[in-house]
Amino acid sequence: MKRGDFVRQQGACWAEAGRLLDELDRAGSRGRGRGRPGAGDAGNPGKPPATERLPSLFRQLCADLTLARHRMYGEQMCARLNDLVIRSYHHLHGRPRGMGGKVAAFFARDFPAAVCREWRLFWLCSAFFWIPFLSMALSVQWDARWVQAVLGSEGMASMEWMYGAEDTVEVLREEFGSNFMMFAHYVQNNVSIDFQMLAGGLAGGVGTLVFLLFNGVYLGGATGYVHEACNPASFYGFVISHSALELIAMLIAGVAGMRIGIAVLSPGRWSRRDALVRAGRRALPLIYGAAAMTLLAAVIEGFWSASAVPVAFKWAFGISWWVALALYFPVLGRRPEPYAD
Repeated sequence: MKRGDFVRQQGACWAEAGRLLDELDRAGSRGRGRGRPGAGDAGNPGKPPATERLPSLFRQLCADLTLARHRMYGEQMCARLNDLVIRSYHHLHGRPRGMGGKVAAFFARDFPAAVCREWRLFWLCSAFFWIPFLSMALSVQWDARWVQAVLGSEGMASMEWMYGAEDTVEVLREEFGSNFMMFAHYVQNNVSIDFQMLAGGLAGGVGTLVFLLFNGVYLGGATGYVHEACNPASFYGFVISHSALELIAMLIAGVAGMRIGIAVLSPGRWSRRDALVRAGRRALPLIYGAAAMTLLAAVIEGFWSASAVPVAFKWAFGISWWVALALYFPVLGRRPEPYAD
């Protein structure tokens, strides 16, 4: 087929696509969205609505562009068809989002959906942390020796130094010197804990469960010792603001580690290498989300928790985070997430 015959045969389709795209562009510029149904077709009730007609035109334009390039019908024709293809694609699939849009979509959809998808592992990790935590925290009422054995002399002295006095703020200022140094310390500490949770999955998930159990026992013991020998008001006034983000991020990192551990133990029909790759992809949004929560917790811990803000505001702030996270994951996580196998 010669170039002229090709233009005569397909020119009407290209012209129709151009008119339809112009109408959709005008409709979008007037704030009516991306090609609402029926845009530009009110005067022709027998013609398919714009959004129904566009997919078939898009397919034809792609075929024509491929043919024009293969037969070398000229740069001008290929440029025209390429422009029509790109404009059609944008109306059908939306324009590419910037980095800000991708980050917003991740936290509004992908991250909570990934957590809800792993709800069984989340509750497993929660049990391995909260049961020993509460057991150790309550055991001090009957026998403080368990808590003392867990903390050791150095741990007990540290807890008494930080939370034995009324003014925790001044004690922490003396230790770290500045808010930024406090923030840097908590970033290093919290990230190392999350990394342990994740890396423990390579041992078939056993390492992850051991780290969860250890942290539950130690933190529960520290909490119990505060009630035994320190000032609980100072302790809770400091930890309440960041506790939700820090602890939930740790559990989510544990979920990511367990997902990797399952791939190690039970690769199924995949090779162990392929199973690990697939598990890594599935765990990736969990890792990103947990890292963001850990960083935010460190910011709060360094610049807000140890500040001179009235304790009542810290309690309100901390409780609001627990409530927000309790709603965030089940509400936004109901949407299907894109990391499905």
